[in-house]
Amino acid sequence: MKSAELVSLEIKKVDKASELQKQLLDFIGNFSWTEVKSHTLQMVTNWEFTDWETPFAALIDDRIVGMATLMRTDYYPLPEIYPWVSTIFVTEEFRGHKISGRLIDFANAYAKENGFDKTHIPTEHIGLYEKYGYRYVKNIVNYGGGIDRLYVKELD
Repeated sequence: MKSAELVSLEIKKVDKASELQKQLLDFIGNFSWTEVKSHTLQMVTNWEFTDWETPFAALIDDRIVGMATLMRTDYYPLPEIYPWVSTIFVTEEFRGHKISGRLIDFANAYAKENGFDKTHIPTEHIGLYEKYGYRYVKNIVNYGGGIDRLYVKELD
């Protein structure tokens, strides 16, 4: 698929009890990121989002092709660090078109609208989120005992 074909890409905030929430549940149920699938399904099914927390969906021709969330907590015992841009996933068919970047930008704009001056992303990747303006802060330990890298972006 050529980038010109992504002209119809739209990022939307998902609201509780909406048609988009139902579509997102179908999307999550079918995506290949097995490590987070059941937890993400539970979060969206039970709407475990409070205050400003929310999922976002990337749509092409009204079909969800990617998602991200903005959360107060993530898979880390670090309650003093938030908000987290998390659960960033784009279906394999649409990778390579900067959809993740569009989701991250949308989540950051939403975070700024809600009074935040920075966001955080945890990852094991090096060199990926720097492309979106994030900088490495330190290594962090997740609840499973694994080591990830903490990135932060100042929102201007």
